[in-house]
Amino acid sequence: MRMRSSNPVLKRALQQAPAGAPHQGYGQQGYGQPGYGQPYPQQGYGQQGYPQQGYPQQGYPQQGYPGGPVQGAGGQRMTIDDVVVRTGMTLGVVALFAVVNYFLFDPFAPGLTMGLMIVGALGGLVLGLVIAFKQITNPVAILAYAALEGLLVGGLSALLASSLEATTGDAGAGGALVTQAVLGTVVVFAVMLALYKFRIIKVTDGFMKVVMYATLGAAALMLVNFVASFFISGGIGIREPSPLGLVVGLVFVVIAACTLALEFRGIEEGLNAGIPDKFAWQFAFGLTVSLVWLYIEILRLLWMIKTIFAE
Repeated sequence: MRMRSSNPVLKRALQQAPAGAPHQGYGQQGYGQPGYGQPYPQQGYGQQGYPQQGYPQQGYPQQGYPGGPVQGAGGQRMTIDDVVVRTGMTLGVVALFAVVNYFLFDPFAPGLTMGLMIVGALGGLVLGLVIAFKQITNPVAILAYAALEGLLVGGLSALLASSLEATTGDAGAGGALVTQAVLGTVVVFAVMLALYKFRIIKVTDGFMKVVMYATLGAAALMLVNFVASFFISGGIGIREPSPLGLVVGLVFVVIAACTLALEFRGIEEGLNAGIPDKFAWQFAFGLTVSLVWLYIEILRLLWMIKTIFAE
Protein backbone atom coordinates (compact mmCIF):
# COMPACT_ATOMS: atom_id res chain seq x y z
CA MET A 1 0.00 0.00 0.00
CA ARG A 2 1.38 3.39 -0.94
CA MET A 3 2.13 5.93 1.75
CA ARG A 4 0.03 9.09 1.77
CA SER A 5 1.39 12.61 1.98
CA SER A 6 -0.25 16.03 2.00
CA ASN A 7 2.69 17.43 0.00
CA PRO A 8 1.93 17.39 -3.75
CA VAL A 9 5.60 16.99 -4.66
CA LEU A 10 5.88 13.86 -2.53
CA LYS A 11 2.58 12.54 -3.85
CA ARG A 12 3.93 12.74 -7.37
CA ALA A 13 7.27 11.19 -6.41
CA LEU A 14 5.57 8.30 -4.63
CA GLN A 15 3.11 7.75 -7.47
CA GLN A 16 6.08 7.29 -9.78
CA ALA A 17 7.58 4.63 -7.53
CA PRO A 18 7.22 1.02 -8.69
CA ALA A 19 3.88 -0.53 -7.75
CA GLY A 20 3.87 -2.60 -4.60
CA ALA A 21 7.08 -1.13 -3.24
CA PRO A 22 6.92 -0.61 0.52
CA HIS A 23 7.82 2.84 1.84
CA GLN A 24 9.04 1.97 5.32
CA GLY A 25 11.77 4.57 5.37
CA TYR A 26 9.21 7.33 4.98
CA GLY A 27 6.05 5.94 6.49
CA GLN A 28 7.59 4.84 9.80
CA GLN A 29 10.00 7.67 10.38
CA GLY A 30 7.68 10.67 10.40
CA TYR A 31 7.53 13.63 12.71
CA GLY A 32 6.79 13.17 16.38
CA GLN A 33 3.39 14.79 15.88
CA PRO A 34 -0.15 13.41 15.54
CA GLY A 35 -0.72 11.98 12.09
CA TYR A 36 2.95 11.56 11.20
CA GLY A 37 3.59 8.08 12.53
CA GLN A 38 6.21 7.29 15.16
CA PRO A 39 8.83 9.94 16.03
CA TYR A 40 12.31 9.80 14.61
CA PRO A 41 15.52 11.15 16.18
CA GLN A 42 15.47 14.95 16.17
CA GLN A 43 18.33 15.55 13.78
CA GLY A 44 16.87 18.79 12.51
CA TYR A 45 16.49 20.28 9.11
CA GLY A 46 19.58 20.62 7.01
CA GLN A 47 21.52 17.65 8.44
CA GLN A 48 22.31 14.47 6.59
CA GLY A 49 21.80 11.87 9.26
CA TYR A 50 18.81 10.27 7.61
CA PRO A 51 17.01 7.15 8.90
CA GLN A 52 18.96 4.01 8.17
CA GLN A 53 15.95 2.21 6.77
CA GLY A 54 16.10 4.54 3.78
CA TYR A 55 13.42 4.22 1.15
CA PRO A 56 13.17 0.52 0.36
CA GLN A 57 11.66 0.35 -3.07
CA GLN A 58 12.84 -0.97 -6.39
CA GLY A 59 15.76 1.04 -7.69
CA TYR A 60 16.66 2.49 -4.25
CA PRO A 61 19.14 0.68 -1.99
CA GLN A 62 18.18 -0.16 1.57
CA GLN A 63 20.89 1.79 3.32
CA GLY A 64 20.35 5.44 4.21
CA TYR A 65 22.25 8.44 3.05
CA PRO A 66 25.21 9.08 3.20
CA GLY A 67 26.37 6.11 1.20
CA GLY A 68 27.81 7.52 -1.97
CA PRO A 69 25.96 8.05 -5.23
CA VAL A 70 22.80 6.00 -5.45
CA GLN A 71 21.46 5.24 -8.89
CA GLY A 72 17.89 4.09 -9.19
CA ALA A 73 14.78 4.23 -11.27
CA GLY A 74 14.34 7.93 -10.58
CA GLY A 75 18.01 8.94 -10.52
CA GLN A 76 20.07 9.72 -7.44
CA ARG A 77 18.41 10.35 -4.12
CA MET A 78 17.73 13.99 -3.31
CA THR A 79 20.02 15.54 -0.72
CA ILE A 80 19.86 18.85 1.11
CA ASP A 81 22.75 20.03 -1.08
CA ASP A 82 20.61 19.47 -4.18
CA VAL A 83 17.90 21.73 -2.76
CA VAL A 84 20.37 24.39 -1.62
CA VAL A 85 22.21 24.52 -4.97
CA ARG A 86 19.05 24.68 -7.06
CA THR A 87 17.49 27.26 -4.78
CA GLY A 88 20.67 29.30 -5.04
CA MET A 89 20.45 29.12 -8.83
CA THR A 90 16.82 30.27 -8.95
CA LEU A 91 17.40 33.09 -6.48
CA GLY A 92 20.51 34.10 -8.41
CA VAL A 93 18.43 34.45 -11.58
CA VAL A 94 15.81 36.45 -9.66
CA ALA A 95 18.51 38.79 -8.32
CA LEU A 96 20.17 39.22 -11.73
CA PHE A 97 17.01 40.22 -13.57
CA ALA A 98 15.86 42.34 -10.62
CA VAL A 99 19.09 44.35 -10.64
CA VAL A 100 18.90 44.89 -14.41
CA ASN A 101 15.31 46.11 -14.30
CA TYR A 102 15.94 48.21 -11.20
CA PHE A 103 18.75 50.18 -12.81
CA LEU A 104 16.83 50.63 -16.06
CA PHE A 105 14.35 52.83 -14.19
CA ASP A 106 16.34 55.97 -13.58
CA PRO A 107 17.58 57.82 -15.51
CA PHE A 108 17.38 55.55 -18.55
CA ALA A 109 13.91 54.18 -19.28
CA PRO A 110 11.28 54.22 -16.52
CA GLY A 111 8.61 53.27 -19.05
CA LEU A 112 10.60 50.19 -20.07
CA THR A 113 11.06 49.21 -16.43
CA MET A 114 7.33 49.44 -15.77
CA GLY A 115 6.57 47.45 -18.94
CA LEU A 116 8.99 44.71 -17.93
CA MET A 117 7.52 44.70 -14.43
CA ILE A 118 4.04 44.06 -15.86
CA VAL A 119 5.42 41.32 -18.12
CA GLY A 120 7.14 39.76 -15.11
CA ALA A 121 4.00 39.94 -12.97
CA LEU A 122 1.63 38.44 -15.53
CA GLY A 123 4.12 35.98 -17.02
CA GLY A 124 5.30 34.87 -13.59
CA LEU A 125 1.73 34.34 -12.41
CA VAL A 126 0.79 32.18 -15.39
CA LEU A 127 4.02 30.18 -15.49
CA GLY A 128 4.04 29.79 -11.73
CA LEU A 129 0.53 28.34 -11.72
CA VAL A 130 1.46 25.91 -14.51
CA ILE A 131 4.59 24.78 -12.64
CA ALA A 132 2.70 24.40 -9.36
CA PHE A 133 -0.33 22.51 -10.68
CA LYS A 134 1.58 20.27 -13.08
CA GLN A 135 4.44 19.76 -10.60
CA ILE A 136 7.01 20.56 -13.30
CA THR A 137 10.62 19.73 -12.44
CA ASN A 138 12.11 21.08 -15.66
CA PRO A 139 14.93 23.50 -14.70
CA VAL A 140 14.37 25.63 -17.82
CA ALA A 141 10.77 26.35 -16.84
CA ILE A 142 11.67 27.09 -13.22
CA LEU A 143 14.59 29.36 -14.14
CA ALA A 144 12.34 31.15 -16.64
CA TYR A 145 9.88 31.72 -13.80
CA ALA A 146 12.74 33.10 -11.69
CA ALA A 147 13.67 35.53 -14.48
CA LEU A 148 10.09 36.80 -14.71
CA GLU A 149 9.91 37.23 -10.95
CA GLY A 150 13.18 39.14 -11.12
CA LEU A 151 11.64 41.61 -13.56
CA LEU A 152 8.70 42.07 -11.19
CA VAL A 153 10.88 42.49 -8.10
CA GLY A 154 13.25 44.92 -9.81
CA GLY A 155 10.48 47.05 -11.27
CA LEU A 156 8.47 47.22 -8.05
CA SER A 157 11.59 48.02 -6.03
CA ALA A 158 12.47 50.86 -8.40
CA LEU A 159 8.91 52.22 -8.32
CA LEU A 160 8.63 52.26 -4.51
CA ALA A 161 12.19 53.58 -4.11
CA SER A 162 11.47 56.45 -6.50
CA SER A 163 8.19 57.21 -4.72
CA LEU A 164 9.91 57.32 -1.34
CA GLU A 165 12.66 59.60 -2.62
CA ALA A 166 10.07 61.97 -4.05
CA THR A 167 8.19 62.01 -0.73
CA THR A 168 11.20 62.49 1.54
CA GLY A 169 13.41 64.52 -0.78
CA ASP A 170 16.28 62.19 0.14
CA ALA A 171 18.10 60.79 -2.91
CA GLY A 172 19.45 57.87 -0.88
CA ALA A 173 16.16 56.82 0.70
CA GLY A 174 15.26 54.47 -2.15
CA GLY A 175 18.49 52.51 -2.00
CA ALA A 176 18.22 52.22 1.78
CA LEU A 177 14.66 50.95 1.42
CA VAL A 178 15.67 48.14 -0.93
CA THR A 179 18.71 47.19 1.17
CA GLN A 180 16.61 47.01 4.33
CA ALA A 181 13.99 44.89 2.57
CA VAL A 182 16.63 42.42 1.41
CA LEU A 183 18.16 42.20 4.89
CA GLY A 184 14.71 41.84 6.42
CA THR A 185 13.93 38.93 4.10
CA VAL A 186 17.19 37.18 5.01
CA VAL A 187 16.55 37.67 8.73
CA VAL A 188 12.98 36.36 8.56
CA PHE A 189 14.14 33.34 6.55
CA ALA A 190 16.85 32.57 9.14
CA VAL A 191 14.41 32.98 12.03
CA MET A 192 11.81 30.70 10.42
CA LEU A 193 14.46 28.08 9.68
CA ALA A 194 15.62 28.15 13.31
CA LEU A 195 12.05 27.98 14.62
CA TYR A 196 11.39 24.98 12.39
CA LYS A 197 14.67 23.20 13.10
CA PHE A 198 14.24 23.36 16.85
CA ARG A 199 10.55 22.42 16.56
CA ILE A 200 9.41 25.69 18.14
CA ILE A 201 6.99 25.78 15.21
CA LYS A 202 5.30 22.43 14.69
CA VAL A 203 4.08 22.13 11.12
CA THR A 204 1.09 19.87 11.67
CA ASP A 205 -1.63 19.19 9.12
CA GLY A 206 -3.78 21.76 10.91
CA PHE A 207 -1.03 24.37 10.65
CA MET A 208 -0.72 23.65 6.95
CA LYS A 209 -4.45 24.11 6.35
CA VAL A 210 -4.51 27.41 8.23
CA VAL A 211 -1.56 28.79 6.26
CA MET A 212 -2.97 27.59 2.94
CA TYR A 213 -6.38 29.15 3.62
CA ALA A 214 -4.72 32.35 4.81
CA THR A 215 -2.65 32.47 1.62
CA LEU A 216 -5.75 32.02 -0.53
CA GLY A 217 -7.50 34.72 1.48
CA ALA A 218 -4.59 37.11 0.99
CA ALA A 219 -4.59 36.43 -2.75
CA ALA A 220 -8.35 37.04 -2.94
CA LEU A 221 -8.03 40.28 -0.98
CA MET A 222 -5.28 41.54 -3.29
CA LEU A 223 -7.39 40.64 -6.32
CA VAL A 224 -10.35 42.60 -4.92
CA ASN A 225 -8.08 45.57 -4.24
CA PHE A 226 -6.66 45.39 -7.77
CA VAL A 227 -10.11 45.37 -9.37
CA ALA A 228 -11.31 48.18 -7.08
CA SER A 229 -8.30 50.31 -8.03
CA PHE A 230 -9.82 50.74 -11.51
CA PHE A 231 -12.77 52.55 -9.94
CA ILE A 232 -11.34 54.00 -6.72
CA SER A 233 -7.92 55.59 -6.30
CA GLY A 234 -5.87 53.22 -4.15
CA GLY A 235 -8.48 50.47 -4.31
CA ILE A 236 -9.77 49.51 -0.88
CA GLY A 237 -6.63 50.95 0.71
CA ILE A 238 -4.86 47.78 1.79
CA ARG A 239 -1.70 48.65 -0.17
CA GLU A 240 -1.62 52.34 0.68
CA PRO A 241 0.42 54.04 3.45
CA SER A 242 -2.30 54.11 6.10
CA PRO A 243 -3.11 52.34 9.39
CA LEU A 244 -5.15 49.77 7.44
CA GLY A 245 -2.30 49.28 4.99
CA LEU A 246 0.18 48.75 7.84
CA VAL A 247 -2.00 46.13 9.54
CA VAL A 248 -2.67 44.23 6.32
CA GLY A 249 0.99 44.49 5.31
CA LEU A 250 2.14 43.04 8.62
CA VAL A 251 -0.37 40.18 8.37
CA PHE A 252 0.84 39.41 4.83
CA VAL A 253 4.46 39.32 6.05
CA VAL A 254 3.49 36.78 8.72
CA ILE A 255 1.60 34.61 6.22
CA ALA A 256 4.49 34.71 3.73
CA ALA A 257 6.91 33.74 6.50
CA CYS A 258 4.70 30.81 7.51
CA THR A 259 4.73 29.46 3.95
CA LEU A 260 8.48 28.97 4.42
CA ALA A 261 7.72 26.54 7.25
CA LEU A 262 5.55 24.51 4.86
CA GLU A 263 8.44 24.37 2.40
CA PHE A 264 10.83 23.22 5.16
CA ARG A 265 8.46 20.42 6.10
CA GLY A 266 8.15 19.31 2.48
CA ILE A 267 11.93 19.27 2.04
CA GLU A 268 12.46 17.26 5.21
CA GLU A 269 9.81 14.75 4.20
CA GLY A 270 11.39 14.44 0.77
CA LEU A 271 14.82 13.78 2.27
CA ASN A 272 13.42 11.12 4.60
CA ALA A 273 11.50 9.52 1.74
CA GLY A 274 14.58 9.32 -0.47
CA ILE A 275 12.80 10.79 -3.49
CA PRO A 276 14.76 11.36 -6.75
CA ASP A 277 16.96 14.43 -6.94
CA LYS A 278 14.98 15.94 -9.82
CA PHE A 279 12.32 16.99 -7.30
CA ALA A 280 14.84 19.36 -5.73
CA TRP A 281 13.82 21.76 -8.51
CA GLN A 282 10.23 21.74 -7.22
CA PHE A 283 11.37 22.54 -3.70
CA ALA A 284 13.63 25.28 -5.06
CA PHE A 285 10.61 26.68 -6.89
CA GLY A 286 8.52 26.62 -3.72
CA LEU A 287 11.19 28.40 -1.68
CA THR A 288 11.60 31.00 -4.42
CA VAL A 289 7.86 31.71 -4.50
CA SER A 290 7.79 32.18 -0.71
CA LEU A 291 10.93 34.33 -0.57
CA VAL A 292 9.86 36.60 -3.44
CA TRP A 293 6.46 37.13 -1.82
CA LEU A 294 8.12 37.75 1.56
CA TYR A 295 10.51 40.31 0.05
CA ILE A 296 7.68 42.16 -1.70
CA GLU A 297 5.60 42.34 1.49
CA ILE A 298 8.54 43.53 3.60
CA LEU A 299 9.42 46.09 0.92
CA ARG A 300 5.86 47.43 0.86
CA LEU A 301 5.61 47.48 4.65
CA LEU A 302 8.85 49.45 5.02
CA TRP A 303 7.77 51.81 2.23
CA MET A 304 4.47 52.49 3.99
CA ILE A 305 6.16 53.10 7.34
CA LYS A 306 8.75 55.48 5.87
CA THR A 307 6.14 57.32 3.81
CA ILE A 308 3.84 57.83 6.80
CA PHE A 309 6.63 59.21 8.95
CA ALA A 310 7.86 61.46 6.14
CA GLU A 311 4.48 63.13 5.67
